[in-house]
Amino acid sequence: MQAQAGDFFSTLLSDPTYLAQFRQNVLDRMVNQALLDQQASKLGLRVSDDQVKNEIRSMPAFASNGIFNNDQYLAALRRTGLTPDQFAEYVRQDLVREQLVSALTNSEFALENELQAIYKLEGQTRMVRTATLPLAEFADKADITDEQKKAYYEQNSSQFVRPEQFKISYVELTGSNIADVADVTEDEAKAYYEANKASYGTAEQRKVSHIMIQGDDSAAKEKAENVLAELNAGADFAELAKTESDDTFSAEQGGQLDWFDKGVMDPAFEDAAFALQNKGDVSGVVQSDFGFHIIKLDDVKPSDAKPFAEVKDEILAKLKQQHAADQFYSLSNELAEKAFEMPDNLDEAAASVNGTVEKTDFVSLSDLQGSLANPTVIQALQQPEVLEDGLNSDIIEIAPEHVMVVRIDDSRPEIVLPYDEVEPQVTAALKRQEGEKAAQALANSLVTELNAGNDAGLNESGYAFSEDTEINRASPEREVVELAYTMATPAEGKSEYGFTRAMNGDVVLVALDSVNAPEATEISLESQLADRVSRTLANTDLASVIEQLKADTKVTYSLDQAEQ
Repeated sequence: MQAQAGDFFSTLLSDPTYLAQFRQNVLDRMVNQALLDQQASKLGLRVSDDQVKNEIRSMPAFASNGIFNNDQYLAALRRTGLTPDQFAEYVRQDLVREQLVSALTNSEFALENELQAIYKLEGQTRMVRTATLPLAEFADKADITDEQKKAYYEQNSSQFVRPEQFKISYVELTGSNIADVADVTEDEAKAYYEANKASYGTAEQRKVSHIMIQGDDSAAKEKAENVLAELNAGADFAELAKTESDDTFSAEQGGQLDWFDKGVMDPAFEDAAFALQNKGDVSGVVQSDFGFHIIKLDDVKPSDAKPFAEVKDEILAKLKQQHAADQFYSLSNELAEKAFEMPDNLDEAAASVNGTVEKTDFVSLSDLQGSLANPTVIQALQQPEVLEDGLNSDIIEIAPEHVMVVRIDDSRPEIVLPYDEVEPQVTAALKRQEGEKAAQALANSLVTELNAGNDAGLNESGYAFSEDTEINRASPEREVVELAYTMATPAEGKSEYGFTRAMNGDVVLVALDSVNAPEATEISLESQLADRVSRTLANTDLASVIEQLKADTKVTYSLDQAEQ
């Protein structure tokens, strides 16, 4: 979890409720595994040593270029503190457990009548009409007395608390700001382009043949010079390579090597190969770390890289980012040092990074915006040396190449705001409350009348239903969908009525006029629906088995709730 969530995981673990739930979830998963292991043992399930070995050899973590690497495997075990036997036993147990799980889940299947029923349910649509009773209209009509407002204020004073607030100063440093002003010359960009041409297309490649004389002494050099003399006298390069070259693999091919570009071969060999101008040209004797070579140019594939002019802006931006990263590291150290050396203000810290001290008005920690709302920053603001002693915080890393230093300049305590100051809020809350009651009472009355076949009340109310609309389970009107799909199918020529509440508080009357089933179709047992149903049934089976095993087994947790 820490690897997946990074620094945010530390923030999550600082919440005692989350930590307790997290640990409980881990314990539950471990218990489930132990129960399945015990059941597999009772059933006599086994795996062979060969199965264990093959499983380990197929694990990507131990592969190098797709092939099992024993050194990599042993190094990984050392890091985790496991011996090969311990790890093999862990894999064996996992495979045995997987046998049981697979037996449960892979044996599930869907029947044609099940698929047809689910298809009809999922594809079912409903014809509805709606009428909205706007909460605002009912709230506006509500009469609220001063006595009601004062009583509500007294009974709900916690709703009108102004939390503790702070005036905050901060200095923010980001790599992007530095990159905007980073200085990069065109010569630097050109040099980068030449060194990384392959990134902008295919770099120039060469195909050469060579004759290699192994060794680094005078005898090896003399032999190479004699071979060169034979070549200059007209001897065939390929034939000499077969008889004289110590590179036995390429010698069989007449000395021919594969295509290569710069940065692949020994530098001395590469320089000599790329210095040859025309096909058939032969170098002099070239010494590399492997011996002495005579090189013949066989072919050239010119570079097809984009011209510098096309990628210039991209390269300049990249180099600015690289320069900025280096400068950012230096400046962030400077910011940290100055903030520590002058702990009672941020002026010199800001000046050291050519930044400015930003300031907020009074604001609560829950209302912070932008970078200040980062959980790491909020944690720093609550540290005793910052909150109580008024000192600068340590440097805070918000993201790669993004840091801050914060301080609290002033604070004011939590208070219950006086009645006169919050009277408009009290009035609005009471009006909404009374409006909700009135709207719901009218909706309840209208629905009762409509289901009895009487629409006089609806006509008198001034509200009217919309035109028929066809909805399905995925329609965006979630409240209407949830209600409509719980209502009974209406009789022919009649409607069913109900009401629900929209997210904004409006009451919505819903008339269900008809239920439409999708056209019958043949559903393959190999279809995605069949696969989904089978997986759902399999997961249900597995969960049921685990619950039954729990019911039949005494499970004792050694940690009490407080420790968890």
